[in-house]
Amino acid sequence: MPRAAVARLAFPPLDCALVKAIACEAVHETRRPLSRLSPTDLAQEASGALGQSISPSTVWRILDGDALKPWRYDCWIFPRDPQFAQKAGRVLDLYAGFWQGVPLGPGDHIISADEKTSIQARIRCHASLPPAPRRAMRVEHEYERGGALQYLAAWDVQRGIVMGRCETSTGIEPFGRLVTDVMEREPYRTGERVFWVVDNGSSHRGEAAARRLREAYANLIAVHTPIHASWLNQVEIYFSIVQRKVLTPNDFADLAEVEERLLLYETLSNHQPHPFEWQFTRTKLEALLKRLAVHDALVQRQPTAA
Repeated sequence: MPRAAVARLAFPPLDCALVKAIACEAVHETRRPLSRLSPTDLAQEASGALGQSISPSTVWRILDGDALKPWRYDCWIFPRDPQFAQKAGRVLDLYAGFWQGVPLGPGDHIISADEKTSIQARIRCHASLPPAPRRAMRVEHEYERGGALQYLAAWDVQRGIVMGRCETSTGIEPFGRLVTDVMEREPYRTGERVFWVVDNGSSHRGEAAARRLREAYANLIAVHTPIHASWLNQVEIYFSIVQRKVLTPNDFADLAEVEERLLLYETLSNHQPHPFEWQFTRTKLEALLKRLAVHDALVQRQPTAA
């Protein structure tokens, strides 16, 4: 039986509601998250209101069983680009196989590109111990810095193939070298159109970057994600996989080992390419924007503190 159910059996619904009300009042009065309040303090106040003793662990179980959990939070990226809907819709249409309302042809390709910056080589002060029976791998907490490199990658959205390179720094020239690596190989060199989805980083920001790339390759079309919306760039999914499977734990002898491991994983990934199952569509985008509009309207209606 779940712990929250045990707490409900010991205390009737009205008592549980009273405990939740005390917790909510404490948050309102202190203006602090519930996670900063002590269950012991809440239990003492609840015991006085209930007329019977209640333990801190029971208070916690009651609160943990509620639908609202104000001590939890998720990091969220709110849209800030005034043209967010237009720019995001264009990217999502590409992922769905359309450009300006017309289906893509067999000669069209979609590349999602970006940089994963400042990948450190952390040289541990003691050699890591391999895992053993009933013991996880042990990695020394302290380390020396062995420098950092930048990993530039281009993800083929339709084929699920990644093409990357390591650089000592980011910038227009390193990104240009990545573009050259990709565009000089087939099927992109002779493709009818190659759409490059990029964010607004300094290496490929704005119309100037789009013009520069178009002058280098006539079949290249740069498509920018909205400002502060790199999560719409599919290569970020690949970077998150790399972070988990390649760079964690960070225990490298030098930058050469970092580069070797990055490129080895890239090669292994391309042995069995598989596109991401992208599910955030234009329809879901419109639903999100409607929810945000309702939220903004409610915030504006709230009275401001004097």
